[in-house]
Amino acid sequence: MKNKDLLVLSLLREDGRVSLTHLSKRTHIPVSTLFEQLRRYQHGLIKKHTAIVDFARLGYHARARVLLKAKSGEKDRLQSTLVKNPFMNELCKVNNGFDFMVEFIYHQMHDVEMYLDTLRDSLVVKDQVFYVVDSLKEEAFLSKEDDILCEAISVACRDGL
Repeated sequence: MKNKDLLVLSLLREDGRVSLTHLSKRTHIPVSTLFEQLRRYQHGLIKKHTAIVDFARLGYHARARVLLKAKSGEKDRLQSTLVKNPFMNELCKVNNGFDFMVEFIYHQMHDVEMYLDTLRDSLVVKDQVFYVVDSLKEEAFLSKEDDILCEAISVACRDGL
């Protein structure tokens, strides 16, 4: 990917509502070219436009990242159960002795524990719970113009330039 492409993505990650005119001024790419570039991005590179929400201000004070290992033969059923949970924010397959890492967002820690108890009863053999006390930085990778310089240096070093 070219540095100009990375710069456009960086500016979009910094502010997904940035205007094409502003992008054009910052990147020196014509608006028409940017328009076509963004259309191409939306068919594969950009997975979703979203907002980062302060859930605590909505009354959801318990945010937990949980590692889960399914009971033998229950991995698919556990995954299906997790996907259906409306309080599940993120679900990832992982390794190192666990099958999934899931982020839950509930009103209270008690709610998280009650749900985990139901999973332990039927689907989970091992778990490890981490309550998020405070998010110090979110969605930061390639979200600043300086990151593009770091990425260019990294590529140059990797390629022996």
